[in-house]
Amino acid sequence: MAYLHVVNGDDAADLLGEALATAGRTDRVICLRDDLAVGPLEGIDDDAHARQSFWHTVLNEPQRDLREEFEAQAGALAELAQVRTEVAIWHGYSAADQLTLRRAAYHLRNTPQRINEIGLTLREADPARVGPGGQTAVAMYSADVLRARLPTIAPVSVLRISRLALEWQELKRVNSDLRHLANNTFVGSSFCELDDLIVDLATPEWQPVNRLAGAVMRTDAGFLVTDVLAVWRIRHLTEAGKLKARDTGSTQEIALTQHATTPYSSAHKEM
Repeated sequence: MAYLHVVNGDDAADLLGEALATAGRTDRVICLRDDLAVGPLEGIDDDAHARQSFWHTVLNEPQRDLREEFEAQAGALAELAQVRTEVAIWHGYSAADQLTLRRAAYHLRNTPQRINEIGLTLREADPARVGPGGQTAVAMYSADVLRARLPTIAPVSVLRISRLALEWQELKRVNSDLRHLANNTFVGSSFCELDDLIVDLATPEWQPVNRLAGAVMRTDAGFLVTDVLAVWRIRHLTEAGKLKARDTGSTQEIALTQHATTPYSSAHKEM
């Protein structure tokens, strides 16, 4: 049977495409690129303007046409809901992958008989690529593992689809800055918590900004922190005077300012 496969992220889409080609299959892959663990979700399925503005700020790439990218994503979701092809949603155990599963279930809720999934397990992942706290995403698995899992595509029960769709609606309503995943439950928090972590990892000695960003990405923050997000918050803390920056000509370096302390409370905001 042919499926329309759904994954989160370009790397995952490339790996799955390789797995399908090796298996001699011509199934299509739809890549949903948005990291749903980060940024506002309110209105995301009706008007992506707030989401687009958020990523415009984070990416700091004025020349990039995010409107076109978000329109493409909206078109992909509309296609999922309209075509008759069976859909297979691939996911690991990370906030972004699990949120992608819930969003896809919401858009497909009126045709539940078409929804299938493949939930990848921790033991199947490359140990060298597993995220902090045992978090996994489809891109952490080899193409061989993905190919081997093709025969295990399984339908999702109507009850589970309803629950996933309702969770997505609730997450949009709460609309926190960040969404952590713990014991299959989402907990919302603010960017202040990530800022605390960055200040804790920074030192009075100068270090390359990429090294500090890498340290943040290797720390268990409850979701998989990307380099783009870490660099954005480092830039924010520099503008706020908590960190200082210098350009050495070959790289940018970061250090704590003399008066820097952990700037905010680390308490989670319970959803």
